[in-house]
Amino acid sequence: MTTGTINLHRVLRAPPERVYRAFLEADAVAKWLPPYGYTCQIHHLDPKTGGSHKMSFRNFSTGISQSFGGVYLELVPFEKIRYSDQFDDPNLPGQMQTTITLRQVACGTDITIVQEGVPAVIPVEMCYLGWQDSLMQLARLVEADTPD
Repeated sequence: MTTGTINLHRVLRAPPERVYRAFLEADAVAKWLPPYGYTCQIHHLDPKTGGSHKMSFRNFSTGISQSFGGVYLELVPFEKIRYSDQFDDPNLPGQMQTTITLRQVACGTDITIVQEGVPAVIPVEMCYLGWQDSLMQLARLVEADTPD
């Protein structure tokens, strides 16, 4: 069964340290990762190499929820995050792998995301739409320099 691959690139006005934390802190992930129209429940998140994560996205309009989880395969502080994901739904088979690469640039962080192994039943263009929503929310979170 053919699977899809998503390739994304953005430059964020935030230091790599802040962007890296946004991928590994449960409260931050729940705030920015679900696309518009979805909520996120983090069941657990253990951000260390070999540690696991589990969460659910719920469509706010329909109430339908999809849960998924995986393992952190590689963590290089402020530079790289690589993890696996697998849906609990047997109709969404296979294991995905996502690699996030962060590079400091003059205006902030250059971020590249590659998500491989997207189940064939999920249209790749829908994944791109979802990631676009998520990355806009990520930018709003990490680019804010709010004083205490």
